Amino acid sequence: MQVKPVNTLLPLIPLLLSPSLLAQESEYQAEIETMHISASRSNVELHNSPQVVTVISREQIEEQLSITTDSSQILSNLLPAYTPSRQKLTGSGETFRGRVPLFMIDGVPQSNPLRQTGRSAHSVDLALIERIEVIHGANAIHGLGATGGIINFITRRPDSGSINQSFNIQATSPTSELNSDSSGYKLSYGVNGNSGDFDYLLGMSYEDQGIYIDANGDPVGVDNVQGDLMDSEAYDVLAKLGYWIDDSQKVEFQVNRYVAEGKQNYVSIIGDRENGIVSSSQKGTPEGMAASNKVLTISTSYQNDDLYGTELMVQAYHQQFNGLFGATQSKTFQDPDIAPVGTLYDQSELQSSKMGIKTTLLKEGLFDQRFNITTGFDLLQDRTEQSLAITNRSWVPETKLINYAAFVQTELSLLSNLVLHSGIRYEFAEFNIDDFQTLASKNSTKVAGGDPSFEEPLFNVGLVFHPVETVRIFANYSEGFGMPDIGRVLRGIKIPGQDIDTMLDVQPIVTNNTEVGIRFNNNTVDLEFSYYRSSADFGSRLVNVDDHYVLNREENEISGFEAIAGYQLTEQHKVKLAYSYIEGEYDSNADGSLDKKLSGANISPNRLIASWTSHWSDNVSSFLQINHAFDRSFEAPENEFTGYSLVDASVGYKLPYGKVNLAAANLLNTDYITYYSQSATTKDDRYFKGRGRTVTLGYSMDF
Repeated sequence: MQVKPVNTLLPLIPLLLSPSLLAQESEYQAEIETMHISASRSNVELHNSPQVVTVISREQIEEQLSITTDSSQILSNLLPAYTPSRQKLTGSGETFRGRVPLFMIDGVPQSNPLRQTGRSAHSVDLALIERIEVIHGANAIHGLGATGGIINFITRRPDSGSINQSFNIQATSPTSELNSDSSGYKLSYGVNGNSGDFDYLLGMSYEDQGIYIDANGDPVGVDNVQGDLMDSEAYDVLAKLGYWIDDSQKVEFQVNRYVAEGKQNYVSIIGDRENGIVSSSQKGTPEGMAASNKVLTISTSYQNDDLYGTELMVQAYHQQFNGLFGATQSKTFQDPDIAPVGTLYDQSELQSSKMGIKTTLLKEGLFDQRFNITTGFDLLQDRTEQSLAITNRSWVPETKLINYAAFVQTELSLLSNLVLHSGIRYEFAEFNIDDFQTLASKNSTKVAGGDPSFEEPLFNVGLVFHPVETVRIFANYSEGFGMPDIGRVLRGIKIPGQDIDTMLDVQPIVTNNTEVGIRFNNNTVDLEFSYYRSSADFGSRLVNVDDHYVLNREENEISGFEAIAGYQLTEQHKVKLAYSYIEGEYDSNADGSLDKKLSGANISPNRLIASWTSHWSDNVSSFLQINHAFDRSFEAPENEFTGYSLVDASVGYKLPYGKVNLAAANLLNTDYITYYSQSATTKDDRYFKGRGRTVTLGYSMDF
């Protein structure tokens, strides 16, 4: 790998430091610290949370969007325990603290618990997001799926005033060449406001991306099967309408439609790992239809901030996900009754539909302002199936899930500086799967359906102690409830005589998460350190068999620590450091001993992230970040990971009308192979390099 001198950064940094008007920085930090975390469902303030919680602000999102529009990459840039992005539409293998997080949009689940596709991070354009709330570690606050934590995308809110508009345009190109095939652009527009008792918002975005170019000037390999962000188009439309019944009651309706689809201009050239030849791309038309994500999220909510002294929140939602994967001649899809073996192309399509209701009732200030209690009831219905689109075959039969749960969460001030958090959530889940037959490659095996059901009480308890105002010491135990990828289990059955009701592989995953940590913040220095351990007696591990991942159900344990430090050098300059160390093992032979390391498909590398935000004057600002992923070894020598460092930078200048921004991603043009390609697969056609240096020029305006 070729590393260029650090002084190449200097042209991006203004030479003169002039006075700034950022005296409000400490006030802003205090506002963040006392922010109520909506994902907690109990109005917990950020600094009083017994778990690690990260709030990614609008300012941070905009900094990242000026560099990259890949939502997985943005999460990775800001969360060191999140796996480095695959830079593809599909993010299978991207985990958070070594497990799968639950993605939500304003509390509406986007993850598919019955057939995980790895596409959940790409369900909304971050240009339409106000902030991102991240709860680290397993929990059951929102039910199924949060074995690695919760990532809740909070959409933009209407501002005061009758009409507020915003506009953004940006163009991106690799520095090694400038042409229409490798360049891309993005447009976004929003309008919002209020009139009388009504408020409204409409946001729209469109993006066209070209082929990616690596550090050597060669096309990055396109993933025609799993789906790709390069050579793609995407659009998102968000609409909201709210009505204030009175000062304390509001109803709101919102809908979000997100679509990302390949343009079918390139085909993959398969690489050769043994000889160090990476996959590439050349012009051509892939077989079948373009891989795509199509997501529709609709919700209606009612809030009452003063219902006989309590706060009531009711949300009803509907979410539809359609994920189409590209055509392939996979061995799994071959059927001699349709075409000679080895000649049949097919492509899978996942369709999932969710409907649900969330009810939350909060009472604060009981027992002389010492006790808060939150209770609620959730109901979810999920229907998921996977078919083969070209031959119209069923690959995974329709699986129906009914999941309901009641919960109670409490917060008790034991002393003036000691708070106890505790709660219980009782989960009940029932499945319905009809009789079905697997594909010919699995011996056309007939499987008896069934109606398995599961019940599970899930507990959490945490303590927060603040000996002085600037310090918080916390400890927490929480349990998460998830399902194995049932779709992978069902489609892989090839032994006759099995029925769903007696299959152990469809049993749920209960994850136990324990952590301790400390926070410090005096508005100049902010620190947070936490150690965690996450275990599952009957977990799941992805294993690649015959070019498709299958699940092994085994005991596993993941442990690690996270550290973040911020220092306000002056009112104009702030630096941050964030570090994540993680390790994981599993029981490979069911002898009760954890004897093997988890692979890169299940666990991320240890990572260090450094950033520097500067405001050189009222008009000039800059941002610099460095991401380093450390080397990691695995059980399989062929999956040895060689770490790499990436540097990104941007400079913004405020004009009399609007702001112009110039950013460089992978500024030093580091030549590297992505983490997933090195550590999680041995396939030659998924031996991908990362994107080389790109430059993005953008202009934005609020009016």
